[in-house]
Amino acid sequence: MIWSVDSIPNQEGRIVLVTGANSGLGFDTARFLLNKGAGVILGCRTMQKAELARQKLLEQTPSANIELLEIDLGDLNQVDRAADQIAIKYKKLDLLINNAGVMAPPFTLSKQGLELQFAVNHLSHMALTLKLLPLMSKQDGARVVTVSSGAQYMGKINWNDLQGNNHYDRWASYSQSKLANVMFALELHKRLKKSNCNVASLSSHPGLARTNLQIASVAANGSWQEGFAYKLMGPMFQSSAMGSLPQLLAATDPNAKSGEQYGPRFNFRGYPKLCRVAPLALNMELREKLWELSLKLIRNFIQINSFKEIL
Repeated sequence: MIWSVDSIPNQEGRIVLVTGANSGLGFDTARFLLNKGAGVILGCRTMQKAELARQKLLEQTPSANIELLEIDLGDLNQVDRAADQIAIKYKKLDLLINNAGVMAPPFTLSKQGLELQFAVNHLSHMALTLKLLPLMSKQDGARVVTVSSGAQYMGKINWNDLQGNNHYDRWASYSQSKLANVMFALELHKRLKKSNCNVASLSSHPGLARTNLQIASVAANGSWQEGFAYKLMGPMFQSSAMGSLPQLLAATDPNAKSGEQYGPRFNFRGYPKLCRVAPLALNMELREKLWELSLKLIRNFIQINSFKEIL
């Protein structure tokens, strides 16, 4: 059976937060959910990007219920403030789609001095999720979907040089952050289940999807070789809309369960299906180690107390 946008159930009455919603997978995810009646909060790095995305979405769905949220995932303090804004403004949150990400930039530090890919792709989404869990736990059927990448299968956690301070390899750091996404999603699932919390934690990956990440990576690194490689691989890439289907399935399909991961049928392209996670993410001891280490890093900059009521 093919799972497509037509398979998305009615989403009327549901409130969704999508990070990185102004372009690529996030924009298409927001677009499809709005078409199904959901109210969508566009989490974007700047209000200007969020407003431009809203105008494009309203052109397609004039009656859409769209809210804007400024959230720079390169700054844990802003993530903290954004989560507080959500908790104050909204009485509920049904879906959190941790979609935003950066891919293979030159060595760059976040606002807190952490390696940017680890900070944006993993730490900030973990912080955001933990801050929003009390709000989400009030809803039956609430889900957290953390978006990874096929790079998870090549990733490993460099415990001795997590931030790449001694040696930085941009693709190794990217793969590390994508493996961390899956490890977080699985560890969150385990802890939510143990706490009898009704929030589900799932992960997804888009396969080879054509988004702004490839363009941004080439521009940031000035690599003509990388640009040439993307051109050669062009026929293998599927559209951003197709790439968004695994996270939409994980977020909305009644049969999708906490702890599962969804990706393209042929791993790099195709309609979505249940897929395996990176073998390293199945190591419970390593997941717990990453969780505690990540939590310690987050707590160096923001206070996360409310999630203790749940986990």
